[in-house]
Amino acid sequence: MKRFLSFFAVVVLGLGLTLADAEAKRLGGGTSRGMQRDSVTQQRQANPAPAAPAQQQAASPATPQTPAAAPQAPKRNWLGPIAGLAAGLGLAALLSHFGLGEGLANVLMIVLLVLGAVVVFKLLFRRKEGTPHSAPMQYAAAGASGPGTPSPSNWVSAGGSAAPAPTGGIPADFDSAGFLRVAKVNFLRLQAAHDAGKLDDLREFTTPEMFAELRLDIDERKGAHQTTEVLDLDAQLIEVVSEGNRHIASVRFRGMVQEDKAEPATPFDEVWNLIKPVGGSGGWKVAGIQQMN
Repeated sequence: MKRFLSFFAVVVLGLGLTLADAEAKRLGGGTSRGMQRDSVTQQRQANPAPAAPAQQQAASPATPQTPAAAPQAPKRNWLGPIAGLAAGLGLAALLSHFGLGEGLANVLMIVLLVLGAVVVFKLLFRRKEGTPHSAPMQYAAAGASGPGTPSPSNWVSAGGSAAPAPTGGIPADFDSAGFLRVAKVNFLRLQAAHDAGKLDDLREFTTPEMFAELRLDIDERKGAHQTTEVLDLDAQLIEVVSEGNRHIASVRFRGMVQEDKAEPATPFDEVWNLIKPVGGSGGWKVAGIQQMN
């Protein structure tokens, strides 16, 4: 009986550690991926990231904000319960070893196993609560269908037909406002697709290399669902250029994001590098993500 209880305790603790390590991460995981642009790197060095934008009223007023220069490291709330269980198991083993009430040691072991099961249940419930379709999309209305509004399915047809400038800068007749409006919609759409593990949506809007990176991230979640809540979002068009047989556009996204409901929102500042073939009807696709902090 004692061997069975000890084995079961090890299984419970191991499962708890595995679930806790599957941390929720937004698309790209907050790291630089794929195509990296020297012009973006130079801008980051010349213009340090400003202070994190204020959270919207919808966010909890008690939620602390972290400056962009020092993103808050994810907390490990499971360490306390796990440490307590480990200490309790050690105490139970000590009592049994010295013969100080084997019955008491067994009772203590059972209590600890029940507590371990509760911890595992809470972790499972937190990972699977809610569906990706219920994720708040505070900025979705910015690109909702309507007269004169470009369709998100084309990423951005709002840029107009003008060819991008051959050197750094943005063409004067390029529809930057329409481009950014739909870029924000697709930023949210891709976050939702990443949360739900919708590979078809991700494949449609990313290059093969970038898609492979994102697919690995999803595979590492082992089927666990997550909900990324974008609380604040701003977009800035850095450049639109032509290089060889492709157009390149770099969009800087900044704001506040909550990757885990059990953790406070954190600031993000990253550039999405998009590419589009010069010839043909292909749309813009995400080729890389560059962190700006």
